[in-house]
Amino acid sequence: MSKATRRRKSTKGNREVNQSSGVPVSKLARQYKLASRELIAILRDHGVQVKNEQSTLDPDTVALVESELAVDPNAENTSAESIENDADTSANTTDGLQITEGVTVAALAESLGLQPSALIMRLMKLRVMANINQRLDYDTLVMLGEHLNFQVIKERTLEEDLLTDPPDPPDSLQPRAPVVTIMGHVDHGKTSLLDSIRQSNVSESEAGNITQHIGAYHVTLETGSVVFLDTPGHAAFTAMRARGAQVTDIVVLIVAADDGVMPQTVEAISHAKAAKVPIVVAINKVDVPGARPDYIRQQLSEHDLMPEEWGGQTICVETSATEGTGIDTLLEMLLLEAALLELKANRNKSARGVVIEAEVDKERGAVATVLVQSGTLRVGDSFVSGRYSGKVRAMIDDHGKRMREVGPSRPVEILGFTGVPEAGDRFYAVDSDRDARTISEARQDQYRTEKLGANSHVSLENLFQQIQEGEIKELNVVLKGDVQGSVQAVASSLLDLSTAEVKINIIHQAVGGITETDILLASASDAIVVGFNVHPTTEAVQAKETEGIDVRTYNVIYNLISYIRSAMEGLLDPEVREVVIGRAEVRELFRVPRLGLVAGSYVNWGRISYNQPLRVLRDNRLIHEGKVNSLRRFKDNVNEVQANYECGIGIETFDDLKVGDVLECYVHEQVARSLS
Repeated sequence: MSKATRRRKSTKGNREVNQSSGVPVSKLARQYKLASRELIAILRDHGVQVKNEQSTLDPDTVALVESELAVDPNAENTSAESIENDADTSANTTDGLQITEGVTVAALAESLGLQPSALIMRLMKLRVMANINQRLDYDTLVMLGEHLNFQVIKERTLEEDLLTDPPDPPDSLQPRAPVVTIMGHVDHGKTSLLDSIRQSNVSESEAGNITQHIGAYHVTLETGSVVFLDTPGHAAFTAMRARGAQVTDIVVLIVAADDGVMPQTVEAISHAKAAKVPIVVAINKVDVPGARPDYIRQQLSEHDLMPEEWGGQTICVETSATEGTGIDTLLEMLLLEAALLELKANRNKSARGVVIEAEVDKERGAVATVLVQSGTLRVGDSFVSGRYSGKVRAMIDDHGKRMREVGPSRPVEILGFTGVPEAGDRFYAVDSDRDARTISEARQDQYRTEKLGANSHVSLENLFQQIQEGEIKELNVVLKGDVQGSVQAVASSLLDLSTAEVKINIIHQAVGGITETDILLASASDAIVVGFNVHPTTEAVQAKETEGIDVRTYNVIYNLISYIRSAMEGLLDPEVREVVIGRAEVRELFRVPRLGLVAGSYVNWGRISYNQPLRVLRDNRLIHEGKVNSLRRFKDNVNEVQANYECGIGIETFDDLKVGDVLECYVHEQVARSLS
């Protein structure tokens, strides 16, 4: 009997003995007549980490070790080296083989013409532990493909199959209305100008006559149709303005002729340029005394918006929203610019769009304003948007009219969402309600996984970080708002208030009124509750009184930001300042029993106070710092001595005074700090 045959028989016997779980490394090493450190080295070469010879190995690892050490290393065709040679031979015969993601180890070994044990050994060398029935992911297959010369086909998900659109055939494209976003600084007349175009008055319903969230409006003109997006002009709504620029074809930049280019105007220019969309400038309020249109053009040229009148390419139209001046010219220029862009879309397919705004209505549930960008959306269509799905129960346009179907470049309010989507989420109509629910569930699972990952158990890394940031204080906030876009924008603005010393932490943000649950969350998290255009329920008011939670509601964002800023400033450590309150000159020295050396002094400025810090200056150099432990006028103890009076001053633990020394008395004052 050959040596290799005897080794195989002994291996078979060993395998039967080792089927029980937990074989020590030392025992397995003795079976193969190896030193424990040699076996540990072999295990580590194959990606199995063991601490010492007393460590135990599971049955799969034992089986793999036995397949590695089954025969004499010099034996042919039966050694581990022959397995590697088999794998190399297989690599030469699998050129062009395609493997689909998710294949099991057994099926892959069969396709490659390998023994499963050989493939498992390959995986171990790649630091991947897998059993024969385990499915391999895409990344693992790619690593194996580099060694075994096969191609990996990534399995398409249901979302990729249904929501990935091929390019539209040119003959299927039809002209569509342009989407125009109105941008500009606060109070420059954006909504008023849109009112003049729509012949309506939206601004009356806005708190403080400032637009608080995006409105989408479809306007039919004599020469065509235009969709307008009215973005808020306040600097806090930067995120909302950015969303407007992402879905727009043309930007109308409103600049007040009597005010000029302001910070939000520059911000709007930056967003429009980043979106790579043409800009049409409307110089508004030209009827106001002090209007300077030419000065506005000069300011615009400094931001690379050279007017056409000055040889540039930027269209500038002088308008007056109140008198209606220049409105027709502005619309004509918009349609001309849209004609040059050749805007087209395919109507004959499932609808695709973007969520402009979303909110929770007490009577209708979750409602979202959606701008359809391509395809046709009909009542009854199933859809998915963000993490939520649904079926279109009703569609209402900006005039309150119910629609049965809408095409590209039409904003509508849609009822039928299972939840409130994020403003800016993509909207997809799908054929099957089941497919929509499946995609929605997958996205929600992914979202939950990400949230759990972000709030996972403490690791050494973030524990050390928390210890390092022990001096950093946090202001916890529960934020509720009327619509999703406003909540997002306010949250972004509040996070921008964070400093190195005080961090703002929004523990919960959602759409809807302030409920009892919000109060309980704030109580458990030591948070404040802020509502924007919403108010607490009766139960929430009662819980607020019981728990002692600070609840504030606002309908103008200026006041909300100011309140949060004040709350954060209250968490800052006060600044300690030194304030000199008086000086005295030493003119005579006396020794008094039980008091020691007393300086007969003359207060030449301010006052000297008892029990306050005091420093001794000699030739304008600091000699000593101490405290006034005795202060007398003649034989009486006093609390302070004003200027131009003589007194006796005793200094704690110091008697090296000289005539002519200056005694400077000071106090430490705490000054409230503000966010810089």
